[in-house]
Amino acid sequence: MADLSSLADLKTAAPAQSHPVHERKVDPQGRSYATGKRKNAVARVWVKPGSGKITVNGREVQVYFARPVLRMLINQPFQTAKVEGQFDVNCTVAGGGLSGQAGALRHGISRALTFFDPALRPSLKAGGFLTRDPRVVERKKYGKHKARRSTQFSKR
Repeated sequence: MADLSSLADLKTAAPAQSHPVHERKVDPQGRSYATGKRKNAVARVWVKPGSGKITVNGREVQVYFARPVLRMLINQPFQTAKVEGQFDVNCTVAGGGLSGQAGALRHGISRALTFFDPALRPSLKAGGFLTRDPRVVERKKYGKHKARRSTQFSKR
């Protein structure tokens, strides 16, 4: 049986764990692509340097998302990263409702910004924009009216 000093040699031979290196991912047109998801909505997002124009499914963001709260939600990643008005966004959104689509777009914009400029990643991660919101609608169970709603109780 070997003595314990040989174990110390094994420890020095093991490679040191380092943080993953995030690289810049840009296509030949100078765009970064990312997919964002929220509830049942999926957003395919392309981000490129520009004047701050956002196009959703071929329409202006003011037309597609008429509610100011949803537009505010979409602009949060730019405000957090302090790059407002510096990027053009072109995206297609499918599935879910308007609120879920706005959340998916926010997630996709955040990811695309980190692919375009990895230096923006710490501020976006601290704001919680890179985490996909896992909450989805609970399925309906048999014997129930909805996911948890039971039948009405009657004493007689």
